[in-house]
Amino acid sequence: MTQTPTDLTAVRRPLDSAQGLPNPHYTDPVVFAEETQAVLLSTWAGLAVAADVPEPGDAKPITFLGMPLLLLRDREGVVRVFNNTCRHRGMILVDEPRKIEGAIRCPYHSWCYATDGRLVTTPHVGGPGQNTHAAMNRSELGLIEVRSHIWRDVVFVNISGDAPAFEEVHAGLLARWAEFDQPHHHGGADSTFTLPVRTNWKLAVENYCESYHLPWVHPGLNSYSRLEDHYNIAEAGLFSGQGTNVYRQLTAETGETFPDFTGFSDFWNEGAEYIAVYPNVLMGAQRDHAFAIVLEPVDTQNTIEHIHLFYATEDTDAALRAKNTAQWKEVFEEDVFVVEGMQRGRHAPGFDGGRFSPAMDGPTHCFHDWVAQRMQLHRAAQVDAAE
Repeated sequence: MTQTPTDLTAVRRPLDSAQGLPNPHYTDPVVFAEETQAVLLSTWAGLAVAADVPEPGDAKPITFLGMPLLLLRDREGVVRVFNNTCRHRGMILVDEPRKIEGAIRCPYHSWCYATDGRLVTTPHVGGPGQNTHAAMNRSELGLIEVRSHIWRDVVFVNISGDAPAFEEVHAGLLARWAEFDQPHHHGGADSTFTLPVRTNWKLAVENYCESYHLPWVHPGLNSYSRLEDHYNIAEAGLFSGQGTNVYRQLTAETGETFPDFTGFSDFWNEGAEYIAVYPNVLMGAQRDHAFAIVLEPVDTQNTIEHIHLFYATEDTDAALRAKNTAQWKEVFEEDVFVVEGMQRGRHAPGFDGGRFSPAMDGPTHCFHDWVAQRMQLHRAAQVDAAE
């Protein structure tokens, strides 16, 4: 167990002399807990997708970093996130995904909540047959709502409640992909899958950021989208990833392709970009479909990748969707041995965090530097609060 803060000085150096995050950031539960506060709970972290609750009344319980949350689409169609606990005695309200037909009823004492979080009934709270009490103000006892924002159908949450607005934090990325500010239609049950991976969530981000590994890890993809066709994306303190100049549309045997998003510039005819939205969402933007990977950090060395595919229209060919899902699943599964191998490697006592190729690893260092900066700011704030 780490007893003193990790030294992040070398991580904050310029790319050509920097080292990666120290081993405890991948192996130590104490550092994981500290990092959770500094990096995940105080920023806009990815939780789920709005397509998880497609219709009004749909509810899905989600455990995020040990916290019981409830993803819900209210009667007006607004997607909300609440604490999944009754305001009476803290009982879990919803145990499995389901449709809320009337109100959200606590199974313990039958307190009931509207889908917008309002407490609407409190049976016998004032004694048998007395459903009100002067000391129990229902307007003050609604479900606790978690601050949330939806972009490209991904539901982001700010657990601490004090991060700058999502649009402010990610202004640069929203401007970069402004042409894709249009509806993204989830492909449905055949367009989502999960990958449990025995690795720290950060290694999944780091691997996604760079194209350096393509020739050896993704030989099939590299056969038509070569390493030399890619470019780095690294916006310090904001986001990072990679792009390609030779995106190739998937084609059915009949020659059919997916419908394109509308109104994009010529670059996107053959270009595509793959960007890590810090801290834990990986996104792909292409002319005819998009994807989002929401990384669920479980503990120091376990992560669940939730992959979702989106299209420009609701009506797309089922066989072509299935082919697309299978193709992306193959690509993402090829990365598993890499991120799991790096996780095992972080247990080597002599490993110093590694070095970065100045030409190829800029996006990965950009992420390391962002994590280190968040950690330093968190530690400084902790010291100030203690004084």
